[in-house]
Amino acid sequence: MSNPETNPPGSTDTELTPEAMAMLGKARRSFAVSMGILLLGFMAIGVALVYRVMRDSPPPSVAESVAVPQGAEVISAINTDGTIQVTFSAGGATLLNIYDAGTGELERSVTIGVE
Repeated sequence: MSNPETNPPGSTDTELTPEAMAMLGKARRSFAVSMGILLLGFMAIGVALVYRVMRDSPPPSVAESVAVPQGAEVISAINTDGTIQVTFSAGGATLLNIYDAGTGELERSVTIGVE
């Protein structure tokens, strides 16, 4: 005996009505548009992050040289907070000179001694 149904019970090959096909097409287009907008949003976030990481800022100007007394032995030199701080020993005394990092001019001189 033959099966009167055109499609067997486990078959996925079913005919859709034109209204169902139109609704399915509309849903697919809506999904494609929403996914496109989502991808554009992710791309915009990625571009913004890369821009923030890669943008160039000019480096601060640093003096080419600073002057310490002749015969002084430099102990340390640090470039921090817009200043160059040089600790040196001269004539039996230990001194700390603070220079402006942009111009190299002496701002302060501090004598470091033992009490």
